[in-house]
Amino acid sequence: MDVDAFVLTHRATWDRLDQLIKRRRSLSGAEVDELVELYQRVSTHLSMLRSASSDSLLIGWLSSLIARARSAVTGAHAPLSRTFVRFWTVSFPVVAYRTWRWWLATAVVFFAVVTVIACWVAGNPEVQSAVGTPSDIDELVNHDVESYYSEHPAAAFALQVWVNNSWVTAQCIAFSVVLGLPIPIVLFQNAANLGLIAGLMFQAGNGGILLGLLAPHGLLEMTAVFLAGATGMRLGWSVISPGDRPRGQVLAEQGRAVVSVAVGLVGVLLVSGLIEALVTPSSLPTFVRVGIGIIAEAAFLAYIVYFGRRAVKAGETGDIEDAPDVVPTG
Repeated sequence: MDVDAFVLTHRATWDRLDQLIKRRRSLSGAEVDELVELYQRVSTHLSMLRSASSDSLLIGWLSSLIARARSAVTGAHAPLSRTFVRFWTVSFPVVAYRTWRWWLATAVVFFAVVTVIACWVAGNPEVQSAVGTPSDIDELVNHDVESYYSEHPAAAFALQVWVNNSWVTAQCIAFSVVLGLPIPIVLFQNAANLGLIAGLMFQAGNGGILLGLLAPHGLLEMTAVFLAGATGMRLGWSVISPGDRPRGQVLAEQGRAVVSVAVGLVGVLLVSGLIEALVTPSSLPTFVRVGIGIIAEAAFLAYIVYFGRRAVKAGETGDIEDAPDVVPTG
């Protein structure tokens, strides 16, 4: 692109936008519409110049112009409370709701792997002997698994669980920047570990104990991990198949959606960690502990469906309210 010719062609548009910004308190209705249109158009000009020009002065001036135009178009920033409410009632649930197919597919494949590995371990003494000696396995299935949830103070254990779960989820989110390719590996490793433990526990007749320990917190915990993995893989797929929109625009929107999920899952995993620290090792009957886990999971899914579906009907995508505006270019 000939930058000099581009500047000469569009300079009048930029100057007109500058004039409208300076007169923003006395604009007519038609001039307000013109201001919005020019703001979008000049935003596109800035994007094109950033990729074609190294003139920092020109890019800096246009960036300042766009910032002032955005302030004129959008007005004052929304109160922090409004941003907080919008995040939990729109941004996070609508992204999760729109990702439900990826989310469900991730869960189905994960539990299929867990089941296959658990059956393989339970039915093959050779595999069990490769895992450890009979005494080691006996200690694991009859003591270590159950004591894991009660050997530390509740507060410290809750923090440990939250950090660990957040780390697994953060890996899924972080790997989205490389098209989500490592995410299946991370999920497979966790599925393999769970399948191994399940196979040993069920073979020893302690499958009920394992389910009673995992269900209270595991339903919500694994749902969070599945959502993180699904969102990251969906971002990678959006690069491969962006549809009829520019790949960069789709990638930017999906990238911001990943951030929304990452922030939202911090709260979800905090709840899961508290359940694992306070409910799982408690003296409550197993059916009560499992019931608490089911209620927590049902509440989360109901929250996603209710607010997510409502946001979709309202045309929301979960993108930030002040996302960059552009107009089509030929």
